[in-house]
This record gives sequence, structure tokens and C-alpha cells, in this order.
Amino acid sequence: MIKTWSTPASVQEERSLPCVLCDGVRFKPHFSCEGFAYVRCTRCGLVQMNPQPVPAQVRNRYREGHGEDYLSYERANETAFLRLQELALRDAGFFDDENTGKVLDIGCATGALLESLQKKGWQTTGVEISTPQAAYARKERGLDIRTLPLEENHFADGSFQAVLASHLIEHLNDPASMVREVFRILAPKGRFFVTTPNISGFQARLFGRRWRSAIFDHLYLFSVKTLSALLRQSGFEVEKIATWGGLAAGLAPPWIKSWADRTVKKIGLGDVMIIRAGKP
Repeated sequence: MIKTWSTPASVQEERSLPCVLCDGVRFKPHFSCEGFAYVRCTRCGLVQMNPQPVPAQVRNRYREGHGEDYLSYERANETAFLRLQELALRDAGFFDDENTGKVLDIGCATGALLESLQKKGWQTTGVEISTPQAAYARKERGLDIRTLPLEENHFADGSFQAVLASHLIEHLNDPASMVREVFRILAPKGRFFVTTPNISGFQARLFGRRWRSAIFDHLYLFSVKTLSALLRQSGFEVEKIATWGGLAAGLAPPWIKSWADRTVKKIGLGDVMIIRAGKP
């Protein structure tokens, strides 16, 4: 099983912390990986790296530490990633109507999705703390990209009609803080589209600690249940859930992969999930 690309497992400073979802302090071992491990909260079931690297160390991964590596990885996979993002947004109903407005993409990487949305009439803003990627999106695409973490940009209340976060929330030390800030900056009736690996999916159950999303850069591994709970905790209404991905390419003959992909999508056990959450 080939895992998603990640920075090397190396911790200079780490801290233990209560569960970000329920403040629980009792955990059971979940995945033991090479150089790091995940635990499961006995109260709510959220799987998290704990102890985990401190925020300054995490931020450095995407800047001085491995920023150029991330840029190379994103550019090499840009076309495929954009296609997957657009398919996910379609599953979640983003394109169901022709309404446009202000959209914020948190963790926007090279800005490919923002450029696509801008062509469709959206007013776009991105947040990307990886300075090489932000510089690329500004220079090559002329986009408005902020390099501070979301909470430090101090956007006005109700600034955006839509906020997107694709494969971002699992990288954060404090995902609850990010979700609360998204709720604040969304306009009434605005929507938050969040995409992340699904630990309650078929592949995570099949492969365990060898699951491709059990990597050093992922501080949290959400299930549909725990991510929905985090969103509701901040005031969101969970409007739609979709999952996809039955088996990774190369793990089975094409006809088996095709059958697995269709099946898990139908029953909600896909490897990746997207949740559309609305602000009342």
C-alpha cells in the first residue's frame, strides 16, 4: 500500500493535549506507524496524533522546511487534483445552481481550483501558508492569496458566500478553531465544503496502520461521525455527505476496482469524504 506523500517523521518538540472535539483526556492506541502513532478518544472516538508536534514546527513544514517539496508535488499532480476537487464539489452540490459571490479556499495550494472558479464568475481569495505555493499562485495566476493561517487574516464577519477546505483540516493542530472561524466569516446561508480522508471508510478498515492517509503530516483522522460532530459543535447544519474511493489504482484488477469504487460510494464507505455544512 503506497501512502500519500508526506514530510519525513521528525519531531523536535511535541505536546500532549485533550481531545479537540470533546475535551476528553482518555485515549486508546489506534495506529502505530513508523516514527509516530495515533490514539482514539474513548469518549467521542476521534482519532488523533497525541502527543503531536507543536504549531510552530507544523507551520515550518510548509514554509522553510519542505515548502519547495510541496510545490513540486502539487504542480506534478495539479491536473488530477483539480479534477478530483471539482468532482467532489459536484457530489456535494456546489454547482447545483449558478449563484456566485465571494469564495475562500483554505489551503489553496497552487490556486488551480480558485482560477477555475474565477472563470465561472466567483470573486476568489485563497489562504496558503506554504509560501512557495502562494508565490506561484500569485505570479502565475494573479490570485489574491494570504499566507497567514486563517484565524490571523481577520476577515470581516460574513465575508464569504462559500468556504472550501480540501485535504486541509487533517493537517491542523486545532481544527476546531478553524471551523469556528469559518462559521464567523461565512455569510448567513453560506456553505462550508470540507474534504478529508475518511477513517470510517473501507480502505482504512482494510489496511489499518498501512492505510495511505495514516501519514506524519495528518494530525487528525476524521470519520463521517466525528467530522459531522465538529461541524455541528460550531453551529453548522450538516446538509450533505458524499464519499468515494474503493481501492487505490494497482491494488486489484480494473473490474474489481470499478466494482469497489461504485459500491463504497453507494454505501458511504469511500476512502475520502466531503461534507457540505450550512450556516443558518
